Amino acid sequence: MLTAVGLTSVLALAACGGSGDPVVRSSTAGAPTGTPASSSTGGGRATVGLTYIPNIQFAPFYVGIEQGSFRRRGTDVTVRHHGAQEGLFTAIASGQEDLVIAGGDEMVEARAKGLDLVAVASYYRRYPVELIVPADSPIKTPADLEGRSLGVPGRYGESWLGALAMFKAAGITERDVRVTEIGYTSQAALATRKVDAVMGYANNDTVQMRLAGLDVRSIPLTATGEVPLVSISLVTTRDYLRANPDRVRAVADGMLDGIQMMVSDPEQAIKDSARHVPNLAEAKAAAAARATLDATVTVMRTKDGAVSGRLDPAQWQAMSTFMRSQGLIPKDVPAGDAVATGYVSR
Repeated sequence: MLTAVGLTSVLALAACGGSGDPVVRSSTAGAPTGTPASSSTGGGRATVGLTYIPNIQFAPFYVGIEQGSFRRRGTDVTVRHHGAQEGLFTAIASGQEDLVIAGGDEMVEARAKGLDLVAVASYYRRYPVELIVPADSPIKTPADLEGRSLGVPGRYGESWLGALAMFKAAGITERDVRVTEIGYTSQAALATRKVDAVMGYANNDTVQMRLAGLDVRSIPLTATGEVPLVSISLVTTRDYLRANPDRVRAVADGMLDGIQMMVSDPEQAIKDSARHVPNLAEAKAAAAARATLDATVTVMRTKDGAVSGRLDPAQWQAMSTFMRSQGLIPKDVPAGDAVATGYVSR
Protein backbone atom coordinates (compact mmCIF):
# COMPACT_ATOMS: atom_id res chain seq x y z
CA MET A 1 0.00 0.00 0.00
CA LEU A 2 1.57 0.71 -2.20
CA THR A 3 -0.38 1.56 0.14
CA ALA A 4 1.19 5.10 3.66
CA VAL A 5 2.68 7.97 6.16
CA GLY A 6 3.18 7.55 2.57
CA LEU A 7 2.06 4.47 0.84
CA THR A 8 -1.43 4.35 2.12
CA SER A 9 -1.87 2.65 -1.09
CA VAL A 10 -0.74 -0.09 -1.16
CA LEU A 11 0.05 -0.59 -1.73
CA ALA A 12 -2.41 -0.85 0.47
CA LEU A 13 1.07 -2.16 0.53
CA ALA A 14 1.13 -2.02 4.22
CA ALA A 15 -1.76 -0.67 6.17
CA CYS A 16 -0.20 -1.69 9.44
CA GLY A 17 3.29 -0.93 10.56
CA GLY A 18 6.33 -1.93 12.47
CA SER A 19 9.20 0.02 13.87
CA GLY A 20 12.91 0.09 13.40
CA ASP A 21 14.98 0.07 10.24
CA PRO A 22 14.87 -3.47 8.82
CA VAL A 23 17.19 -3.93 5.86
CA VAL A 24 17.68 -6.86 3.50
CA ARG A 25 20.62 -6.94 1.11
CA SER A 26 21.28 -8.91 -2.03
CA SER A 27 24.69 -9.77 -0.59
CA THR A 28 26.42 -9.70 2.74
CA ALA A 29 28.58 -6.85 1.54
CA GLY A 30 27.58 -3.23 1.85
CA ALA A 31 27.26 -0.49 4.41
CA PRO A 32 25.74 -1.16 7.83
CA THR A 33 22.09 -0.45 8.46
CA GLY A 34 21.31 3.24 8.58
CA THR A 35 24.37 4.50 6.68
CA PRO A 36 23.82 6.86 3.74
CA ALA A 37 23.06 5.21 0.42
CA SER A 38 25.77 5.04 -2.21
CA SER A 39 25.79 7.68 -4.95
CA SER A 40 28.65 6.57 -7.22
CA THR A 41 28.04 6.09 -10.93
CA GLY A 42 27.82 2.63 -12.55
CA GLY A 43 27.60 -0.79 -10.82
CA GLY A 44 27.71 -0.50 -7.06
CA ARG A 45 24.84 -0.63 -4.60
CA ALA A 46 21.41 0.97 -4.61
CA THR A 47 19.07 1.19 -1.63
CA VAL A 48 15.36 0.89 -2.44
CA GLY A 49 12.81 2.03 0.13
CA LEU A 50 9.65 0.01 0.70
CA THR A 51 6.83 0.54 3.19
CA TYR A 52 6.51 -0.33 6.85
CA ILE A 53 6.74 -4.10 6.93
CA PRO A 54 7.85 -6.93 4.63
CA ASN A 55 4.90 -8.03 2.50
CA ILE A 56 4.29 -10.48 -0.34
CA GLN A 57 3.33 -7.53 -2.55
CA PHE A 58 7.04 -6.69 -2.67
CA ALA A 59 7.83 -10.16 -4.02
CA PRO A 60 9.53 -8.83 -7.19
CA PHE A 61 12.27 -7.31 -5.05
CA TYR A 62 12.67 -10.37 -2.86
CA VAL A 63 12.75 -12.59 -5.96
CA GLY A 64 15.21 -10.25 -7.65
CA ILE A 65 17.53 -10.47 -4.67
CA GLU A 66 17.26 -14.24 -4.25
CA GLN A 67 17.45 -15.05 -7.96
CA GLY A 68 20.16 -12.50 -8.74
CA SER A 69 18.28 -10.41 -11.31
CA PHE A 70 19.65 -7.13 -9.97
CA ARG A 71 23.21 -8.41 -10.03
CA ARG A 72 22.79 -9.65 -13.58
CA ARG A 73 21.73 -6.13 -14.49
CA GLY A 74 24.89 -4.78 -12.88
CA THR A 75 23.91 -3.53 -9.44
CA ASP A 76 23.58 -4.78 -5.86
CA VAL A 77 20.23 -3.88 -4.31
CA THR A 78 19.39 -3.31 -0.66
CA VAL A 79 15.72 -3.09 0.32
CA ARG A 80 14.85 -1.00 3.34
CA HIS A 81 11.47 -1.13 5.07
CA HIS A 82 10.47 2.15 6.65
CA GLY A 83 9.73 2.56 10.34
CA ALA A 84 6.10 3.15 11.32
CA GLN A 85 6.66 6.80 12.15
CA GLU A 86 8.79 7.59 9.10
CA GLY A 87 7.48 9.59 6.18
CA LEU A 88 7.43 7.93 2.78
CA PHE A 89 9.99 10.28 1.27
CA THR A 90 12.00 11.19 4.38
CA ALA A 91 14.85 8.76 3.72
CA ILE A 92 15.16 9.46 0.01
CA ALA A 93 15.19 13.20 0.67
CA SER A 94 18.03 12.76 3.19
CA GLY A 95 20.03 10.43 0.93
CA GLN A 96 19.48 7.33 3.07
CA GLU A 97 17.63 5.72 0.18
CA ASP A 98 18.33 6.00 -3.54
CA LEU A 99 14.94 4.94 -4.87
CA VAL A 100 11.55 4.28 -3.31
CA ILE A 101 8.35 2.45 -4.22
CA ALA A 102 5.53 4.99 -3.93
CA GLY A 103 2.15 5.93 -5.31
CA GLY A 104 2.30 8.21 -8.32
CA ASP A 105 -0.27 10.48 -6.70
CA GLU A 106 1.80 10.69 -3.51
CA MET A 107 4.88 11.55 -5.53
CA VAL A 108 3.05 14.32 -7.39
CA GLU A 109 1.83 15.72 -4.08
CA ALA A 110 5.41 15.70 -2.75
CA ARG A 111 6.71 17.40 -5.92
CA ALA A 112 4.08 20.09 -5.55
CA LYS A 113 5.47 20.73 -2.07
CA GLY A 114 9.03 21.11 -3.32
CA LEU A 115 10.66 17.65 -3.36
CA ASP A 116 12.50 17.09 -6.66
CA LEU A 117 11.26 13.54 -7.22
CA VAL A 118 10.86 11.75 -10.53
CA ALA A 119 9.22 8.46 -11.52
CA VAL A 120 11.33 6.12 -13.66
CA ALA A 121 9.20 2.96 -13.93
CA SER A 122 5.74 1.68 -13.12
CA TYR A 123 5.28 -1.05 -10.51
CA TYR A 124 1.49 -1.41 -10.66
CA ARG A 125 0.00 -1.02 -14.15
CA ARG A 126 -3.55 -0.68 -12.86
CA TYR A 127 -4.91 1.48 -10.06
CA PRO A 128 -5.69 -1.15 -7.39
CA VAL A 129 -8.47 0.65 -5.51
CA GLU A 130 -12.05 -0.56 -5.90
CA LEU A 131 -15.45 -0.27 -4.28
CA ILE A 132 -16.29 -3.27 -2.09
CA VAL A 133 -19.82 -4.20 -1.00
CA PRO A 134 -21.57 -7.23 0.54
CA ALA A 135 -22.60 -9.73 -2.13
CA ASP A 136 -26.29 -9.08 -1.43
CA SER A 137 -25.95 -5.29 -1.54
CA PRO A 138 -28.30 -3.29 -3.79
CA ILE A 139 -25.27 -1.22 -4.82
CA LYS A 140 -24.39 -2.26 -8.36
CA THR A 141 -22.57 0.83 -9.60
CA PRO A 142 -20.83 3.77 -7.89
CA ALA A 143 -23.85 5.96 -8.65
CA ASP A 144 -25.88 3.75 -6.30
CA LEU A 145 -23.86 5.15 -3.39
CA GLU A 146 -26.02 8.25 -3.37
CA GLY A 147 -27.68 8.48 0.04
CA ARG A 148 -25.66 5.56 1.39
CA SER A 149 -22.60 5.27 3.64
CA LEU A 150 -19.06 4.73 2.38
CA GLY A 151 -16.17 3.74 4.64
CA VAL A 152 -12.69 5.09 3.91
CA PRO A 153 -9.50 4.92 6.00
CA GLY A 154 -9.43 8.72 5.96
CA ARG A 155 -9.50 11.63 3.56
CA TYR A 156 -6.01 10.92 2.27
CA GLY A 157 -4.06 8.40 0.23
CA GLU A 158 -5.01 6.28 -2.75
CA SER A 159 -8.33 5.08 -1.29
CA TRP A 160 -9.54 8.64 -0.95
CA LEU A 161 -8.22 9.74 -4.33
CA GLY A 162 -9.92 6.72 -5.86
CA ALA A 163 -13.17 7.72 -4.16
CA LEU A 164 -12.94 11.25 -5.55
CA ALA A 165 -12.29 9.94 -9.06
CA MET A 166 -15.21 7.53 -8.63
CA PHE A 167 -17.57 10.30 -7.49
CA LYS A 168 -16.65 12.46 -10.47
CA ALA A 169 -17.13 9.66 -12.99
CA ALA A 170 -20.49 8.71 -11.44
CA GLY A 171 -21.79 12.27 -11.48
CA ILE A 172 -22.12 12.50 -7.71
CA THR A 173 -20.23 14.45 -5.06
CA GLU A 174 -18.95 13.81 -1.57
CA ARG A 175 -22.03 15.60 -0.25
CA ASP A 176 -24.27 12.98 -1.86
CA VAL A 177 -22.63 10.17 0.12
CA ARG A 178 -22.26 9.64 3.86
CA VAL A 179 -18.48 9.33 3.99
CA THR A 180 -17.31 7.66 7.22
CA GLU A 181 -13.66 7.56 8.26
CA ILE A 182 -13.12 4.05 9.62
CA GLY A 183 -9.33 3.79 9.70
CA TYR A 184 -8.02 0.38 8.71
CA THR A 185 -11.11 -1.53 9.84
CA SER A 186 -12.82 -2.05 6.49
CA GLN A 187 -13.38 -5.77 7.02
CA ALA A 188 -15.08 -5.32 10.39
CA ALA A 189 -17.02 -2.28 9.19
CA LEU A 190 -18.46 -4.19 6.25
CA ALA A 191 -19.06 -7.43 8.19
CA THR A 192 -21.08 -5.60 10.87
CA ARG A 193 -22.86 -3.41 8.30
CA LYS A 194 -21.50 -0.30 9.96
CA VAL A 195 -21.24 1.09 6.43
CA ASP A 196 -22.86 0.11 3.15
CA ALA A 197 -19.60 -0.04 1.22
CA VAL A 198 -15.88 0.52 1.64
CA MET A 199 -12.99 1.61 -0.50
CA GLY A 200 -10.30 -1.05 -0.62
CA TYR A 201 -7.53 -2.66 -2.60
CA ALA A 202 -8.12 -5.44 -5.10
CA ASN A 203 -4.94 -7.20 -4.01
CA ASN A 204 -5.36 -6.70 -0.28
CA ASP A 205 -8.74 -5.85 1.26
CA THR A 206 -10.90 -7.86 -1.13
CA VAL A 207 -8.59 -10.86 -0.83
CA GLN A 208 -8.45 -10.71 2.97
CA MET A 209 -12.22 -10.39 3.28
CA ARG A 210 -12.82 -13.45 1.15
CA LEU A 211 -10.19 -15.43 3.02
CA ALA A 212 -12.03 -14.51 6.22
CA GLY A 213 -15.26 -15.93 4.79
CA LEU A 214 -17.02 -12.69 3.88
CA ASP A 215 -19.14 -12.85 0.74
CA VAL A 216 -18.30 -9.61 -1.03
CA ARG A 217 -18.41 -8.08 -4.50
CA SER A 218 -15.97 -5.61 -5.98
CA ILE A 219 -17.08 -2.80 -8.26
CA PRO A 220 -14.75 -0.86 -10.60
CA LEU A 221 -14.41 2.86 -9.88
CA THR A 222 -15.60 3.79 -13.37
CA ALA A 223 -17.55 2.14 -16.17
CA THR A 224 -14.37 1.72 -18.23
CA GLY A 225 -12.17 0.78 -15.28
CA GLU A 226 -9.89 3.73 -16.10
CA VAL A 227 -9.20 6.55 -13.63
CA PRO A 228 -7.08 9.71 -13.97
CA LEU A 229 -4.63 8.39 -11.39
CA VAL A 230 -1.28 6.59 -11.48
CA SER A 231 -0.55 3.92 -8.92
CA ILE A 232 2.67 2.51 -7.50
CA SER A 233 5.88 3.50 -9.25
CA LEU A 234 9.63 3.34 -8.82
CA VAL A 235 10.76 6.82 -7.81
CA THR A 236 14.09 8.54 -7.32
CA THR A 237 15.42 12.08 -7.04
CA ARG A 238 16.43 14.11 -10.07
CA ASP A 239 19.95 14.51 -8.66
CA TYR A 240 20.41 10.77 -8.17
CA LEU A 241 19.07 10.06 -11.65
CA ARG A 242 21.49 12.51 -13.26
CA ALA A 243 24.45 11.06 -11.35
CA ASN A 244 23.52 7.38 -11.76
CA PRO A 245 21.48 6.78 -14.93
CA ASP A 246 22.89 3.29 -15.54
CA ARG A 247 22.28 2.22 -11.96
CA VAL A 248 18.69 3.43 -12.12
CA ARG A 249 18.19 1.43 -15.33
CA ALA A 250 19.67 -1.64 -13.64
CA VAL A 251 17.32 -1.35 -10.66
CA ALA A 252 14.27 -0.71 -12.86
CA ASP A 253 14.96 -3.60 -15.21
CA GLY A 254 15.93 -5.89 -12.33
CA MET A 255 12.58 -5.08 -10.72
CA LEU A 256 10.78 -5.96 -13.97
CA ASP A 257 12.75 -9.20 -14.15
CA GLY A 258 11.49 -9.95 -10.64
CA ILE A 259 7.90 -9.27 -11.69
CA GLN A 260 8.28 -11.56 -14.69
CA MET A 261 9.71 -14.35 -12.53
CA MET A 262 6.90 -13.88 -10.02
CA VAL A 263 4.31 -14.15 -12.81
CA SER A 264 5.99 -17.21 -14.33
CA ASP A 265 6.55 -19.11 -11.08
CA PRO A 266 4.43 -17.79 -8.19
CA GLU A 267 5.25 -20.74 -5.93
CA GLN A 268 8.97 -20.03 -6.22
CA ALA A 269 8.25 -16.36 -5.61
CA ILE A 270 6.60 -17.29 -2.31
CA LYS A 271 9.60 -19.44 -1.36
CA ASP A 272 11.99 -16.59 -2.17
CA SER A 273 9.81 -14.12 -0.25
CA ALA A 274 9.77 -16.41 2.80
CA ARG A 275 13.37 -15.37 3.44
CA HIS A 276 12.16 -11.81 3.90
CA VAL A 277 8.54 -12.00 5.12
CA PRO A 278 8.06 -13.39 8.66
CA ASN A 279 5.93 -16.55 9.04
CA LEU A 280 5.50 -16.99 5.29
CA ALA A 281 6.90 -20.52 5.52
CA GLU A 282 3.80 -21.57 7.51
CA ALA A 283 1.17 -23.33 5.39
CA LYS A 284 -1.75 -21.03 6.25
CA ALA A 285 0.31 -17.88 5.70
CA ALA A 286 1.66 -19.26 2.43
CA ALA A 287 -1.88 -19.96 1.18
CA ALA A 288 -2.97 -16.43 2.04
CA ALA A 289 0.15 -15.08 0.38
CA ARG A 290 -0.62 -17.02 -2.78
CA ALA A 291 -4.11 -15.48 -2.94
CA THR A 292 -2.63 -12.01 -2.48
CA LEU A 293 0.09 -12.73 -5.02
CA ASP A 294 -2.41 -13.88 -7.65
CA ALA A 295 -4.43 -10.70 -7.16
CA THR A 296 -1.28 -8.57 -7.28
CA VAL A 297 -0.25 -10.09 -10.60
CA THR A 298 -3.44 -8.70 -12.14
CA VAL A 299 -2.52 -5.12 -11.23
CA MET A 300 1.13 -5.52 -12.22
CA ARG A 301 0.52 -6.59 -15.82
CA THR A 302 -0.72 -4.61 -18.79
CA LYS A 303 -4.14 -5.24 -20.30
CA ASP A 304 -2.63 -7.76 -22.70
CA GLY A 305 -0.86 -9.58 -19.87
CA ALA A 306 2.64 -8.25 -20.50
CA VAL A 307 5.17 -7.07 -17.92
CA SER A 308 6.23 -3.50 -18.63
CA GLY A 309 7.54 -0.56 -16.67
CA ARG A 310 6.99 2.10 -19.32
CA LEU A 311 5.44 5.33 -18.10
CA ASP A 312 2.84 7.36 -19.98
CA PRO A 313 3.46 11.11 -19.53
CA ALA A 314 -0.09 11.89 -20.70
CA GLN A 315 -1.50 9.78 -17.87
CA TRP A 316 0.66 11.64 -15.37
CA GLN A 317 -0.46 14.98 -16.76
CA ALA A 318 -4.10 13.92 -16.47
CA MET A 319 -3.49 12.95 -12.85
CA SER A 320 -1.88 16.29 -12.04
CA THR A 321 -4.79 18.13 -13.63
CA PHE A 322 -7.30 16.04 -11.69
CA MET A 323 -5.50 16.51 -8.37
CA ARG A 324 -5.30 20.26 -8.96
CA SER A 325 -9.03 20.39 -9.77
CA GLN A 326 -9.79 18.63 -6.48
CA GLY A 327 -7.64 21.03 -4.47
CA LEU A 328 -5.21 18.26 -3.55
CA ILE A 329 -2.12 20.09 -4.80
CA PRO A 330 -1.49 23.85 -4.78
CA LYS A 331 -0.16 23.99 -8.35
CA ASP A 332 0.06 21.91 -11.48
CA VAL A 333 2.95 19.42 -11.70
CA PRO A 334 3.95 19.07 -15.38
CA ALA A 335 4.51 15.49 -16.50
CA GLY A 336 7.85 16.55 -17.97
CA ASP A 337 9.05 17.30 -14.44
CA ALA A 338 7.52 14.26 -12.76
CA VAL A 339 8.36 11.51 -15.25
CA ALA A 340 11.62 10.30 -16.80
CA THR A 341 11.11 7.88 -19.68
CA GLY A 342 13.75 5.67 -21.26
CA TYR A 343 14.94 3.97 -18.08
CA VAL A 344 13.32 0.60 -18.74
CA SER A 345 13.90 -1.86 -21.57
CA ARG A 346 10.26 -2.96 -21.70
